[in-house]
Amino acid sequence: MRKKTFKLLLISLLAISMFLVGCNSKTNEKAGSNDNNNESTPKKDTLVYGRGGDSTSLDPISTTEGETFKVTENIFETLLEYGDQDTTVNPGLAEKWTVSDDGLSYTFNLRQGVKFHDGTDFNAEAVVFNFDRWMNGNADSFPYYSMFGGYKGEEGHVIKEVKAVDDYTVQFVLTRPQAPFLKNLAMSPFGIASPTAVEKYGDKFRENPVGTGPFKFVEWKQNDTITLEKNPDYWQEGLPKLNKVIFRVIPENTARLNSLTNGEIDIMDGLNNSDEATVLGNDKLQIIERPSMNVGYLGLTTTRKPFDNKLVRQAINHAIDKKSIIDAFYGGKADPAVNPMPSSIEGYNDAIEPYPYDLDKAKALLKEAGYEKGFEIDLWAMPVARPYMPEAQKVAEVIQESLSQIGVKANIQSVEWATYLDKAAKGEFDMFMLGWTGDNGDPDNFLYTLLDKDSIGSNNYSQYSNDELHDVLIQAQTETEQAKRNDLYKKAQEIIHDDAPWVPLVHSTPLLAAAKDVANYLPHPTGSEALTKVEFK
Repeated sequence: MRKKTFKLLLISLLAISMFLVGCNSKTNEKAGSNDNNNESTPKKDTLVYGRGGDSTSLDPISTTEGETFKVTENIFETLLEYGDQDTTVNPGLAEKWTVSDDGLSYTFNLRQGVKFHDGTDFNAEAVVFNFDRWMNGNADSFPYYSMFGGYKGEEGHVIKEVKAVDDYTVQFVLTRPQAPFLKNLAMSPFGIASPTAVEKYGDKFRENPVGTGPFKFVEWKQNDTITLEKNPDYWQEGLPKLNKVIFRVIPENTARLNSLTNGEIDIMDGLNNSDEATVLGNDKLQIIERPSMNVGYLGLTTTRKPFDNKLVRQAINHAIDKKSIIDAFYGGKADPAVNPMPSSIEGYNDAIEPYPYDLDKAKALLKEAGYEKGFEIDLWAMPVARPYMPEAQKVAEVIQESLSQIGVKANIQSVEWATYLDKAAKGEFDMFMLGWTGDNGDPDNFLYTLLDKDSIGSNNYSQYSNDELHDVLIQAQTETEQAKRNDLYKKAQEIIHDDAPWVPLVHSTPLLAAAKDVANYLPHPTGSEALTKVEFK
């Protein structure tokens, strides 16, 4: 009986075991079937942007450096915005605005329901807070605010008052008309910051940015990466398309291209013109051209000998062969510069003749200036690739060779990027390579910003001061009729050309490269574009 019972039990257990195996077998088969149906790779939602240098700050008003704006454009927003690929003025955090007949009062109706990333409400008081902060600063703390004629208490300061009319209406009262006022407000440096965060972090706000933009700040690993993530409460419904953006520093252009080719990054700026064919020959990559609105130049610090002598500065202009530089390093994607601003900017003076490449003339001018035997100076070359100067060190070597032919011994020097800009701003360099990508498409943003005495300490790295030029530029700012403004700017260019505080070198068409699956990336002529609409195909 026991044996029989045991035998029956064994048979039962075996049957149950076979049944369970069968069930498990069917379950596994079903799961495998589901996996096979989901073989397609999920759509990418993290963009890695390879660039040549790190940001110097993440508080946009505290610097003049483009690598900062490339990031902060995505964290902060301005009252007004430019078009996707031009500098037309459009609504931003302000939905609409009115201007008084005398040009002295601007009233803005602000967008409602917008919050900063820390939950603080965006409103008129926030706008007043930001402008009060900036205007009570100085060129060391907030260099770009000099666009408004200086700072509170200074004679040239344009903004008399910024006041909240009600929660969502703010009024600017000016001391004099400023023709590019609206375009200035749309510039990246004037991104509106959370008053709560500014007060919380103080000087550390430059490392803890809080705006209203499409992306929120996550992390900054110095000289490596800056990570942003999607702002889930962004006021533009359905945007941004990406979940995360990582800005990665890869100093060498060639190394950056290798990273793109290997799929380690998705977009790179600073593509060498000589590498364009390589990208075009790769069916996994695409070339992107940035609309040109820049100038690369050789600055001559006018407060340092021998560049305090105009004849010496003119001699240097005659000694540099711009065409050979363009042929060697720009692959036909640049024009030789004559004036400090490109011909695409209204008010360009095309009647000015360039300084011809003429070594004999250069030597004669040096002799007249008392430097017949030449002199020795330092030539500072940028340590990073910039849109207007993709291979700065190599260009410096060409300039060095050219100058040697007129008896000028130029010792090439360099230093890391943040220090480079700081020393240049303080006038500590003899001769230096730099450039400028326009912020707003107005001639004022080139001539006044880069070469007026008001801008010494911010963007006037040559320390150049000319009272006649200053009067012309202020008159041009105040004049509202564009034809008259253009005439004034043409006169300003004549003064600058004769005084020669720079050697204008090139106006380039910067090249970028990207993976083929990157879509809706529209490079802006200012060099800073929000990545709000970028996505992967």
